[in-house]
Amino acid sequence: MRSRARVLAVALALAPATETHAAEPDPKLLAGGIRPAERAEDGRFVNLAGKITRAGPTTTLPFFLRRAGMIFTGRDDPPPQVANDGAFLRENARASVPTVTWIGHATLLVQMQHQTFLTDPIWAERASPFSFAGPRRMQPPGVALDDLPPIDFVLISHNHYDHLDLASLAEIALRNPTARFFVPLENGALLREAGIPNVEELGWGDVATSRDLRIHCLPTQHWSARGLFDDRKALWASWAVTGPGERFYFAGDTGYFPELAAIGAVLGPFDLAAVPIGAYRPEEMMRPFHMSPEEAVRAGRDLEAHRLVGIHFGTFDLSDEPPSEPPARFRAAGVQAGYDPEDMWILAIGETRELVASGADAERAISSSSASARDG
Repeated sequence: MRSRARVLAVALALAPATETHAAEPDPKLLAGGIRPAERAEDGRFVNLAGKITRAGPTTTLPFFLRRAGMIFTGRDDPPPQVANDGAFLRENARASVPTVTWIGHATLLVQMQHQTFLTDPIWAERASPFSFAGPRRMQPPGVALDDLPPIDFVLISHNHYDHLDLASLAEIALRNPTARFFVPLENGALLREAGIPNVEELGWGDVATSRDLRIHCLPTQHWSARGLFDDRKALWASWAVTGPGERFYFAGDTGYFPELAAIGAVLGPFDLAAVPIGAYRPEEMMRPFHMSPEEAVRAGRDLEAHRLVGIHFGTFDLSDEPPSEPPARFRAAGVQAGYDPEDMWILAIGETRELVASGADAERAISSSSASARDG
């Protein structure tokens, strides 16, 4: 660990200075009804809906006992995986064909406008503070860390262990000394204490820039905690990345909430929205904070997303539904809601798809007046 810290320090010292743009509130988001995060009297952050009642011990205790039992039995239906040595992605970092690659869980590698970024990167074997316990990865990461292209920035949705893995983040920082790490409010210290530089904290409604991309911090309905006593002390968020070409939305981890429509009205239409479709059973425990596949499709409609890609399933065994159930329900719900089946993406782990421009993008390019009404 000490030798790695010394290597990181040397790499940072030798790295060229990066252009940093301070985040600031976006008046259009605020005017469009996207409210900043608020804190309760005890200083902890609250959801837009206010205090959300959680399931009681008669639901949670049997659930955790079932989860403990699964450590020994495991699951037998993980999602498919395809080989990906990263060669195309490394070359494409220069050519910049818009692409999305599923690494697993909520980790996506996205390439837009000659930039490459990661969402909630986790390469760990377990989604846990412990190396010997906790949900084990069902399939290896879709692309090895050694095979990644250069990373320009990283988006973190919240601090749960299956979304914020310090070891993975430190390794990414070591390999990419100029990469920027965007986190919701009060998450920065956690990364800095782990030796991760270039951390920028944003609140709901804030926007930062990375060259010609705009990075929007947006609400979700969830919570945060790394231990027993830090519940909701750090903020949770979703993110939109918009530019002169593509528009991408990353939901992170969230229950369904009505303000998704405000995000779509201000920043949409999105070419692709990454929405969580797993961890929804038992419903009485999960529903306030995780979307079912049907709610994920509803969220996509609210966001004015032309395509949806399902994430947050089939990688770590976090809940009671079988891993094969979320994608089947997601596809069926999308077709019922009027989506073309080709626009309901369920990727194999390691699969890369080109983010093809949609008809709405052409309309946006033709109408300069409507394009100027939205940022990016």
